[in-house]
Formats: sequence, structure tokens, C-alpha cells
Amino acid sequence: MKSTLENFDKAFENRLRLQIMSVLVANERYDFNSLKELLGATDGNLASHLKALEKEEYITVYKSFLGRKPNTQYAASLLGREAFKKHLQALENLIKQQLK
Repeated sequence: MKSTLENFDKAFENRLRLQIMSVLVANERYDFNSLKELLGATDGNLASHLKALEKEEYITVYKSFLGRKPNTQYAASLLGREAFKKHLQALENLIKQQLK
């Protein structure tokens, strides 16, 4: 059982972080307000989880202006995509073990 669990990534233990990565892996980029609306998160909660993923270097942050309004977009980094893929594979392996 230990070998199955060693590929679990603590960065994805939180439901919101798992959802954020799911969205970013499925899309090229996503902006803060769209993520907030899609996931039903508050500004502070979403910002703190995005910061945690950024600290792990699992996401890349792009800041720009649309007219005079700031716009922050996020994308899954290559490192983040690989870590997320390993995490999902570990989940799948755990489920398969339980079905035996």
C-alpha cells in the first residue's frame, strides 16, 4: 500500500487545489474571476490556494491590463502538469487495488 501512496502529492490534498489544477490542465489559461466563479470560491480562499500552487511552481501567473483593469491569468506549468498526472495515476492505482 505504501508504494501506491508515495506518488500522492500533498499540494493536491485540498479539494480546491485539485479543482484549480483540473481546470488549468484542461485549459491553456484561466483568469482569476473566471476561476472564482467556476469554483464558487471567495477571493481570499482562491488567492491563498493559487499562491500555494505558485510556491510549488505548479502554476504560472500572467499579469496584464485589459484597458485600465488589471487581469491575472494562470496556467499549469510543465512541472505542475507532471505532478498532477502522477497524483491522478496514484489515485487510479489506489482505486484499482480496492477493486481486487
